[in-house]
Amino acid sequence: MRKIKLLLEYEGTRYHGWQYQPRELSIQEVIEAKLEKITKKKTRLIGSGRTDSGVHAEGQVAHFMTASTMKPREFLKALNSLLPHDIVVKKVEEAKPDFHAQKSATRKTYRYTILNRDYPSALHCRMVHYMMTPLNVGAMRKAARYLVGKKDFKSFQGSGCTARTTVRQIFRLTIAKKDDFITITVDGSGFLKFMVRNIVGTLIEIGWGKWPPEQMQTILKSKNRRIAGPTAPSRGLRLVKVVYGKKSPRKKAKSP
Repeated sequence: MRKIKLLLEYEGTRYHGWQYQPRELSIQEVIEAKLEKITKKKTRLIGSGRTDSGVHAEGQVAHFMTASTMKPREFLKALNSLLPHDIVVKKVEEAKPDFHAQKSATRKTYRYTILNRDYPSALHCRMVHYMMTPLNVGAMRKAARYLVGKKDFKSFQGSGCTARTTVRQIFRLTIAKKDDFITITVDGSGFLKFMVRNIVGTLIEIGWGKWPPEQMQTILKSKNRRIAGPTAPSRGLRLVKVVYGKKSPRKKAKSP
């Protein structure tokens, strides 16, 4: 059996997240169905982690086991010929036996995009969170500094989260503004359910002046989800990158 690693891009609007759902369409389900068609075998696809309903990805990673003799590039071309337009395989690699898309990951990067002006966008409506109220980016940046480091993020944990611990490490949290777009990029060791969206929702509250930047420290220390901001909509969030330390798969095939 060989272990094959995929680098995936998808627009998550019409999917109920990454993980298979009994009564809802998921990214995992769609790709597994195409793999079964290609290999003639039922194939289990393991992702680096869940993305919520409506969340997008430009760097999701997954792996599967197969007895097929197809080359990485053949898998790439076959999958892209069968997948819908909003799911794309960017790269296929033959991975080492000890690689695991979820367990081997050492850090992940997410980016949240806000369109902040007095009119929305028809072209970007499914990929950004539109807000008419002007946001104070300087205040948001000051608040974000309290979140960097190894901390207990219980105040930003979504309901139904089954994580054994709420301690996570954020290596970097940057907020940039270009024209009418505000991007919040979070690089961390891992994330709780809805954690990034709850952080963004809290930063938005600070950005429009409901709280001072220092309130972020109070919220973090409280370990109380009720006093943090609301959960930001999923459409503005995307998984940008998954990092696997020094481990590197062998054979590579890039999309033409």
